[in-house]
Amino acid sequence: MGDIPTQGGLYLMDVVPDGDPMFGFPNIVDSAEIVEMIASGSHIILFTTGRGSVVGSAISPVIKVCANPETYENLSEDMDINAGKVINGEATVDQVGEEIYQLVTEVAQGKQSKSEELGHQEFVLTYKKFEGIGPSCLPTIR
Repeated sequence: MGDIPTQGGLYLMDVVPDGDPMFGFPNIVDSAEIVEMIASGSHIILFTTGRGSVVGSAISPVIKVCANPETYENLSEDMDINAGKVINGEATVDQVGEEIYQLVTEVAQGKQSKSEELGHQEFVLTYKKFEGIGPSCLPTIR
C-alpha cells in the first residue's frame, strides 16, 4: 500500500513484488509492475533490468536501464541505457545518471524509447501471485 503525495514533485516508487523471484520471458510480473507505476501516475517508466526483460507498455514509454554488461551486449537493440558501463569502468555513476536524465528529457519531448520503436504494447492486470484456490474455481464442463 502506498501513500498519497501531499504535493507535486518527483517521487520514486519501488514496485518489486513480495515473495520469491518469478522468472520467464516475458515475465508477467514485469508487465504488471509497469502497469502499477502507470496507475500510480507515472508518465515515463524507468525499468531496471539485469536479465534483459524485453517489456514495454501500450500506455507509457518504458526506458530500460540494463546493469548487466553481457545482457546489454546481447539485447542492445531492446535496451535504452547500458548502466553496465560502470561495472566495466567505462563510465562513472554520475555519467550514466546524466545519460538517463538526458534520455528521460528526450522521451518527454517525443523521442521514442527502444520498446516503443520495436512496437512493444504489453498491458496486463493481474494478481501479484497465483495460488490455486481449489476445485471450485475450475470451469464446469457440460
